[in-house]
Amino acid sequence: MNIKTYPSKQEVAEQFSKWLSELITSSENPVHIALSGGSTPKIVFEELVRNYSGIDWPGVHLYWGDERCVPPGDADSNYGMTAGLLLSKIEIPGENIHRIKGENDPAEEAVRYGALLEEKLPEGNGVPRFDLVILGMGDDGHTASVFPHEIDLWASEQNCEVAIHPDTGQKRITITGKLVNNAEAVAFLVTGSGKAEKVREIIHHEGGYATYPASLVAPSAGTLYWFMDEDAANLL
Repeated sequence: MNIKTYPSKQEVAEQFSKWLSELITSSENPVHIALSGGSTPKIVFEELVRNYSGIDWPGVHLYWGDERCVPPGDADSNYGMTAGLLLSKIEIPGENIHRIKGENDPAEEAVRYGALLEEKLPEGNGVPRFDLVILGMGDDGHTASVFPHEIDLWASEQNCEVAIHPDTGQKRITITGKLVNNAEAVAFLVTGSGKAEKVREIIHHEGGYATYPASLVAPSAGTLYWFMDEDAANLL
């Protein structure tokens, strides 16, 4: 586990962008990345556009770790947010963008996207392998769209599952634990004091940590990184 702490959310985005740029540049092969939604990735996308114009985007394939079951033009769409802030402003081939189709029937889309990952990703240990999975963490300890009340989805044998938000009932498509934990690298982007207690419990294995899906992130073939601001890390 590699914990990186910075004074502010903005600096988390800046330092993660630098790290991501170096990861892409250092690879001689196509780089397969699962993106996350959330407020910190928004700043990351803006930082990449503003200061990293030299990234070889044709050598990058982008996927999503989860998606709300809404059309791409909906304000809730993770793809829509990424398209507006990043994809529309970089030179990346359309065939390198692999979105979850939130407008489709959720169960059918989970199967389709799982098959796409089998087709597009390299394999490791018999499982599709991302070079990098970017994750956020909710105040309840959820990650991707695996929530505490459906924590068993993490251990699914499928690549993707349909999840349900516990408060809104909104359906979501999410990759499962076997893909996250098979990645070469997994990076949490966690900011804000509201996350501090869960961060402490998960990292130190305290309290109710075992009930939080984020505590199950443990890449077997790679490295786990935490990029946090001081507010999120202040109880460590």
